[in-house]
Amino acid sequence: MTHPARYWHREGERIVCTACPRLCTMSEGQHGFCYVRKHEDGRLVSLAYGKPNAVAVDPIEKKPLWHFLPGTTILSMGTAGCNLGCRFCQNWDLSKAKSHHKRALELSPEDVPVLARREGAASVAFTYNDPTIYPEYVIDAARAARAAGVAAVGVTAGYISDAARADMYPELDALNIDLKGFSERFYHKLTFSHLQPVLETIEWSVKRGLWVELTTLVIPGHNDDPEELRAQFRWIADHVGPDVPLHLTAFHPDYKLQDIPATPPETLIRARDEARAFGLRFVYTGNIWDRVGSVTACPGCDLPLIERRWHAVTANRVKADGTCPGCGAKVPGVFDDRSQSTSGGRRYHLL
Repeated sequence: MTHPARYWHREGERIVCTACPRLCTMSEGQHGFCYVRKHEDGRLVSLAYGKPNAVAVDPIEKKPLWHFLPGTTILSMGTAGCNLGCRFCQNWDLSKAKSHHKRALELSPEDVPVLARREGAASVAFTYNDPTIYPEYVIDAARAARAAGVAAVGVTAGYISDAARADMYPELDALNIDLKGFSERFYHKLTFSHLQPVLETIEWSVKRGLWVELTTLVIPGHNDDPEELRAQFRWIADHVGPDVPLHLTAFHPDYKLQDIPATPPETLIRARDEARAFGLRFVYTGNIWDRVGSVTACPGCDLPLIERRWHAVTANRVKADGTCPGCGAKVPGVFDDRSQSTSGGRRYHLL
């Protein structure tokens, strides 16, 4: 079963997919790089529409989104395939698979918020691989979720075309965008993509008022050079401002980088301190236990407002209107009555 895809044009007998900057050109019967968009019977079709290959209920802190409905759970789903070729992919069993090789759950867009509500989730995430490769499904499911009062978020590398981004992102309530490194060499060599489109996506999203958090997986010997990290922090401060949260997370050996050691905790802690020196106000460390790097402090009086242990919220003092109970300062993010004071950080798989 396939679904008509958007974002393509014809060049002679071939079709060019325009969902992302890769611009895959396909003859009849061929798949794109992501392997879920296919030239079939003279048109482009999606093999992923309504067929997630992984479905779970997660704490939203796992996305990571730490300023968006903290303490709540989120229905997470992803398909097979990806439009990047990251050699360090930590979801490679899904992102490098072909859709017909993985068990799938038939889930129409209208059923997405029904399932989220059944599981007590305040929102739904398109995650694990990259939602860029199935924008048609994201758009329809996010609209259905919004109509049902369920939030929708995307976890993405931000490597997307202008047209698909303009259609898909406004249907979402929040984004976590991977800023995988800060050099073209890193992007080209380790992800088979390019840096500039990602930077454009980050700026576009923030300027249009979407709630955005950034994540960088810090890989020893590849993107942990202090000068490169300082350039990244300077760009974030100058181009999207000090209030966009940045998550600096630890790499562990995986996929095709089995020979690279895990990121030392001190590397992340030092990078966090440097990012804050550039004026970034909300910088967190992940995939390590770091109490200081897990706390959201008030930007006005520095009162610890949200405290976490791994993916569990152990204290949440932010008021429903997003303000500090001590000084009344506004905490950037999305907070309302759905936010929970504490959570256990439990997750479980549905598929």
